[in-house]
Amino acid sequence: MTLRPHAAILIALTVVATPAFAHEGHDHHHPARLQPVAPAAAAATDEARTWLAGDHHVHSRYSVGYTPDPANPDAPPTAIIAGDAVYPIPQNARMAHRFGLAWMVSTDHGGPNHSKLNAEQAYPELLMARREIPDLLLFYGMEFDTPGGDHSSLILPRTEAERDTLRDLESRFAKREAWPADPARDQEPRMVEALRVMDGLNDRPVVIANHPSRSATGLGEYGQYDPAELRDWNDTAPRVAVGMEGAPGHQAATLNPDGSIKSDGVRGIYGRAPTMGGFDQMTARLGGFWDSMLGEGRRWWITSTSDSHRHYSEGGADFWPGEYSKTYVLARRDHADVLDGLREGRIFVTTGDLISELDVTAQSGGQSAGIGGRLAAPADQPVVVTIRLRDPAGPNASGKDSAVARLDLILGDVTGPRPDRDADHNPSTRVERRFTAADWTRDGEIITIRHTLPASPTPRYIRVRGTNGAELEPTPDPAGEDPWSDLWFYVNPVFITPQG
Repeated sequence: MTLRPHAAILIALTVVATPAFAHEGHDHHHPARLQPVAPAAAAATDEARTWLAGDHHVHSRYSVGYTPDPANPDAPPTAIIAGDAVYPIPQNARMAHRFGLAWMVSTDHGGPNHSKLNAEQAYPELLMARREIPDLLLFYGMEFDTPGGDHSSLILPRTEAERDTLRDLESRFAKREAWPADPARDQEPRMVEALRVMDGLNDRPVVIANHPSRSATGLGEYGQYDPAELRDWNDTAPRVAVGMEGAPGHQAATLNPDGSIKSDGVRGIYGRAPTMGGFDQMTARLGGFWDSMLGEGRRWWITSTSDSHRHYSEGGADFWPGEYSKTYVLARRDHADVLDGLREGRIFVTTGDLISELDVTAQSGGQSAGIGGRLAAPADQPVVVTIRLRDPAGPNASGKDSAVARLDLILGDVTGPRPDRDADHNPSTRVERRFTAADWTRDGEIITIRHTLPASPTPRYIRVRGTNGAELEPTPDPAGEDPWSDLWFYVNPVFITPQG
């Protein structure tokens, strides 16, 4: 089933099968039986967009280890290739393609003089991967060693200058680049300065905060990232600092190499403040930090990644890119439009291939808007919300055929900037309605839901999430939880602004 733009007044976005699921006869889930994905057909027009699955947080062997020189402790340490993450970039790209991804970002973190290694060794290997897997849109970037924070995905536009641009940014601003170590590089104002530089480039990158609550000590007790810091980023460069990982990687940390459950394993390696349904507390808490950002009207998006270093079957904590977690972007099949989709919030995320397509459209007064968009709605008219998703048949990479059990339509008020920069709650956010199979219509794999919001003079936003489970709200994930048993998808918001 293909839903084309403007085919009906309630449908604002193109929703068609992505290349990962479009070719019948291929098993896109079981690694031992996977077939190469056929090349995608060229878009019929420049405006054609489809849901393209990807991953913006993937490490290669150039996420190195370091060893000091015992004979000369003042000398820079020696970089050890594959000392942290282990796979060559082409292998990551092949596995991403195998698991149905259309785009991927290679993101190695740094250390002393890493910018030189990145430019001279990692970049040529990235070019090799582009030649070997031409159907994969492969971006150059890095997991930025964020001054005053944790890590962030730095995603560069594909240009002739991409290598030089990253070398310049990493050498000037990455907090671990300097030798001897320079504490002045690890200060939040340094990151604000870096964002200003990025925002001034002709080809702006995108920056996404990675695993934002991994260092948190409890619920609402933040660590290396805090709400004020992320607000500062977004205020400084709203077209660069656009969001955060909603679901972190390392979700296979609860699995032994044979796939059995590791009883003391913690999803995401969130050792002190656990994930909730596999998602970071900054995203998963209803009315929490994410909703506080949306309640200010901020265009602050969420994503989902693998953070792949080493596969769990080889003793690591990770799935392959696309094996468990996918970030879907509505885009044409080219680098520039995928980056535009990330910047503009045309994104939904899912774990365990719970869904593979999703469209949320709000319509009122003859106007409509979709995911990441803004609807100007007459203040005296209701808003019709249409949700269409694909619940794919067949098993995912675990061999399970997980199905959508419930979908939640979430509504919150937009009240403008908060005086408290550390605010992490939006008390207006609520579940407008929960939907189960009794409430939707199904046509094969396609589920359709319609709901009418009453007229309101108040600016609002809507967002959608869903699960295969029975939890009304995602609860903290216990040690030893099977990640395949607790799956969720989240959708970026649609803003509704009253007019008249």
